[in-house]
Formats: sequence, C-alpha cells, structure tokens
Amino acid sequence: MTHRTAALLCLVASFTNGADLKPGVRTQITLDESPPHSDALEVKLRLSAAETPPSYDVKKEAFDILLPKNFRKDDPHGMFIWISASDKPSIPADWEPLFAEKKLIFIGAHQSGNPRSVFDRMRLAIDANYNVRKLATIDPARVYLSGFSGGARVASMLGVCYADLFAGTICCMGVNFYTDVPTLDSKQTFRLGYLPHDDFVQIAKNECRYVLITGEKDFNLPNTQAVFTNGFQKEGFKAVEMLNIPAQGHSPPNAEWLKKAIEFLDAGKTKK
Repeated sequence: MTHRTAALLCLVASFTNGADLKPGVRTQITLDESPPHSDALEVKLRLSAAETPPSYDVKKEAFDILLPKNFRKDDPHGMFIWISASDKPSIPADWEPLFAEKKLIFIGAHQSGNPRSVFDRMRLAIDANYNVRKLATIDPARVYLSGFSGGARVASMLGVCYADLFAGTICCMGVNFYTDVPTLDSKQTFRLGYLPHDDFVQIAKNECRYVLITGEKDFNLPNTQAVFTNGFQKEGFKAVEMLNIPAQGHSPPNAEWLKKAIEFLDAGKTKK
C-alpha cells in the first residue's frame, strides 16, 4: 500500500464512520455534522418561509457517494449533488462514466424524495456539500446541484437562495421561480414558489449558471419554458440555458444531454 493510498483510506474512514470508500464504487455513507448554513432559522430566513423547519439530525441520514475511478485527493474535483424525487438517490447508469470523465464526485441523500419536507431536502444537500469538502480537494467553481421533477424544483430554489454555496444548477423536468411567470401564450400563470433574499438573488444573477432540461413530451414543458423566458431571462440572469429534448417525456435525460448541461455550467466557472 502506498503512502498516498494509506492516507486516503484513513481520511475516508473518519469521514464515513467506518465505510470503505473505493474510487469507482458507489457506497452508502453517513455524515458527521451540519454547517451553520443548515440551521433551521437560516433556512427559514433564506426562503422567507412562514413555517418552521422540523427537527433534523444529519447523523441519522444516509447518503450514496461515488468517487470517480481516477480520484486522487490532491487533484481538484467538482461535486454533483443530487436531489431525488424518490426515497433513493437513483440516477441513470450511463451518468456514472460521465461523472468520471468530468471529474465530478456524485453524492445524493436517501429519504430525500417528494414526501420529505422541503427544508430537510435542502439541508441534506447543504450538508453533503459541506462534508464532501472535508474528503476531497473541491473546486468551488464546480459545485453543482441537480434533481429530477420535484427534486429539480427543490434544486432550483436552493440554487438561488444559497447562490453563495453552489456555482451551478441543473433542473431536470421541473423548476420553481420566485416571481409569478405567465406561459408563453399568456393563458396560464405559474405562481411564485419561494421568496429569496435580494442579496443572494444578485449573486445568483451575476455569478451562477443554470440549465433547465425538459422534453417535447414532458408535462412540465410549459412551466419550464415560462420560467426560462419570463423568469430567468426576464429577471436578468446572465447565464441560463434551456435544453428541450426531442421526443423526451417526463424522465431523466441520458448522459449525452446531461453532458451538454454540465459543459454549459463548466463554461463560466466563477470561484465561490
């Protein structure tokens, strides 16, 4: 065993409460602590929420993590934080080689699906970001949020309310916005989904990047088009893209389309 390998395994053990992390192998882990950003009052204030977040202890939560096959601790990597619509952090199989190609560490929480409190789903993603930075050398310009359907809606809110933490967001077949947005034909209006603090909105507009992925047969297509045009573009976000996949229904995109989204985020890296 080399000195580098021994040091990595030692660090991994302390991070994962005994789990043996191997590059290229998806592993279930637990995390040790939450940062102040996950504090219930902090989350409530950033969302301008009327309700109080429920009790939460990250040590009782489980996460899946995947280090790229060529992972080295001293080599800067990006992070891909997944917010699932279901209780397992499931992703298409062809995404995993893409993460290795793009040097992205994947992490997603269990029990973070649509039935879970939106506050908890956000805190799980925030805590993943904080703890993975203790494991690896992370390029802060490549810390990305993503999710599918209801998970994408949570990611879209978190990517604006916590624009100081996350450099980019990929929303797959679901997105919320902080103003009312009419459809392109003005026949329907989608109501605002949250109220972020102005300071973080300005960071989001000027420093962060966003990709909205939808499909020709996705039932959320009108919503996504409305948020893209009458939300992000109208409000002056500098870097936002929409990908409308031909013949795609309400399901996660394949790796080819996800690659396009990641490359859009990578195109304008801004240190955070």
